[in-house]
Amino acid sequence: MAATKSLVSLSSRATLVFALIALVVQTQAQTYSAQTCSAQLGNLNVCAPFVFPGATNTNPSPDCCTALQAVEHDCLCSTIRISARIPTQCNLPPLSCGG
Repeated sequence: MAATKSLVSLSSRATLVFALIALVVQTQAQTYSAQTCSAQLGNLNVCAPFVFPGATNTNPSPDCCTALQAVEHDCLCSTIRISARIPTQCNLPPLSCGG
C-alpha cells in the first residue's frame, strides 16, 4: 500500500513538472512570437510613403512588397484585429473606414 501511495505521489509530481515545463515553453514561444512579429512589423516602415494620407504615389515599392511578404499571416491579422479594437477600448467610436 505504501509503495502504491509513493508511486501515485511520484506520478503526480512528474505530471506537475511536465505541466510546468509545458507552460514555460508556451510562454517562451509566445514571447518569441511577439518579438518576431514586432520586428516584422517594424520592417514595414519602408511602406510608409505609400500609405500616408495625401501620398502622391500609392503604388508600393519592391522593398515594401518584400517587407510585407516577410510578415507572417497571423502577425498581420492579429495586428489588424487589435488595431480595430483600440478606439473602442479608449472610449472612442468604433473604427469605420470608407471604401
